[in-house]
Amino acid sequence: MAELFTVRSYAKGVDQAPRKVGIVATLVRNRTVADALVILEHVPRRAALPVKKAIESAQANAITNHGLDGKSLTISTITVTVGTRLKRFKPASRGRALPFQKKTSNILIEVSGAEKPTKPAAKKPVAAAKETA
Repeated sequence: MAELFTVRSYAKGVDQAPRKVGIVATLVRNRTVADALVILEHVPRRAALPVKKAIESAQANAITNHGLDGKSLTISTITVTVGTRLKRFKPASRGRALPFQKKTSNILIEVSGAEKPTKPAAKKPVAAAKETA
């Protein structure tokens, strides 16, 4: 069997809470990339879009940069971690300000797949080469 290679893709600073993005990430964990993209098309959550974009980015990296076969790609790892928190204030009555934090997420996706088989170089016909010489 062909050796499996892994390719990573990061989506950092997604403006959604990691808890909400993690729910969507569990839907596509350990699936093929094609299945995951179909599932995320039909998930009615806002977090589905950044997860889908990160998977598409990992797929494009694997095919164009590393020469892997697009049909054999599977999601080996998908993790959602806490990103930076933006500290903000909400105005309240009597001149007060109530603090809150805008949470962000980091999405790591690793896809694994086999290398695309290379075709052997085409051989030139021997008779045609002798005629031109």
